[in-house]
Amino acid sequence: MFKKILIANRGEIALRIIRTCREMGIKTVAVYSTADKDSLHVKFADEAVCIGGPKSAESYLNIPHIMAACEITNADAVHPGYGFLAENAKFAQICADHGIKFIGPTPDMINKMGDKITAKETMIKAGVPVVPGGEGLLESIDAAKKLAKEIVYPVIIKATAGGGGKGMRVVWNESEIEKAFNDAKMEAAASFKNDGLYMEKFVEEPRHIEIQVAGDQFGNVCHLSERDCSIQRRHQKLVEESPSPFMTPELRQRMGEAAIKAAAAINYESVGTIEFLVDKHRNFYFMEMNTRIQVEHCVTEEVVSYDLIKEQIKIAAGEKISGKNYEPQLHAIECRINAEDPYNDFRPSPGKITVLHTPGGHGVRVDSHVYAGYVIPPYYDSMIGKLITVAQTREEAINTMYRALSEYVIEGVKTTIPFHLQLMQNEDFRKGNFTTKFLETFTMK
Repeated sequence: MFKKILIANRGEIALRIIRTCREMGIKTVAVYSTADKDSLHVKFADEAVCIGGPKSAESYLNIPHIMAACEITNADAVHPGYGFLAENAKFAQICADHGIKFIGPTPDMINKMGDKITAKETMIKAGVPVVPGGEGLLESIDAAKKLAKEIVYPVIIKATAGGGGKGMRVVWNESEIEKAFNDAKMEAAASFKNDGLYMEKFVEEPRHIEIQVAGDQFGNVCHLSERDCSIQRRHQKLVEESPSPFMTPELRQRMGEAAIKAAAAINYESVGTIEFLVDKHRNFYFMEMNTRIQVEHCVTEEVVSYDLIKEQIKIAAGEKISGKNYEPQLHAIECRINAEDPYNDFRPSPGKITVLHTPGGHGVRVDSHVYAGYVIPPYYDSMIGKLITVAQTREEAINTMYRALSEYVIEGVKTTIPFHLQLMQNEDFRKGNFTTKFLETFTMK
């Protein structure tokens, strides 16, 4: 087992990893930017190293500075968390070259799943259902028009190196193709330094349902059931839950088997997530694989009583997984608490938290790195915490969530708490009647 893990991340996920490491008797090293010097992950780690200025490129994406921090603290492993360098094959390779274990999959596995075209080709060979679309990249607008006619509108143009909804455009007819192609190409180049695009059939009224998987270095792969992430705004998830209210036992079995096929196709090791689109007829299609821990991993932990960070560390240390597929025993819901103004188009709201009271009680979990007096910097993602509730039934989990949200007090900045309170009372949400388009017609009162 590792003696000391450097956490190449910030905020709540860094603190989450520190907690598990402490339970496992592993020392931790926090890295931080000058903007994060007062963050809780810096205070609770055994050691902390400043790695640069407030911008991500100066600090959390600065590989030489992170490797230098590993060297001066004698860390024997790096946990990348999510975001930043978590799916950066180059970083994983540099760690390996310097004898430092990257707690995640190998560079080759990251590359195979990181490029959407390669991932899709791999899934087709593995017999995993994929969304109908073209093979390879779109070379021109004319090629895009030709393919769209073959697939039949509506279609969606996507960045091959994409994520978070960047470089993505839905096209309903041929008159929209040229603008969509050019806009997606420019956005992809700006966001990922890779302007490659591909095209798929646009699945209408879809659910976004993902399967949590784990694989070890001995070829064992298992799944830990599903999470429904359909409540999202501009392709950014706001609420996640497990099990999905749309799921049936038969669909869970088929999706679980497909997820295991997907992970086994690249001999996957570590924890990861296979993301699917599911249409209203319960046909499902592979969308992408996230070769890292997910923001919403807590939902799975609560319904199957399973520490995914601990499992990730044990797999990286060469231990076997159980190989057992897990069924959800309870129902859990997670609300992302973002420093955003839901009454003003979710505009980011950085600044100083003047008052903070977090909820508690049976079935309530809060993962957060903020406190009263903490200043939310404007340089990073606006998520400042995750509120998770768990109960015997979905209705009970929603009721507990509403109660917990009512107790959650954050003053000094705007947050998404009012949005979540209204959502928990929405009749369609409570009935499980929603798709990824749900928030397009949801209005704040």
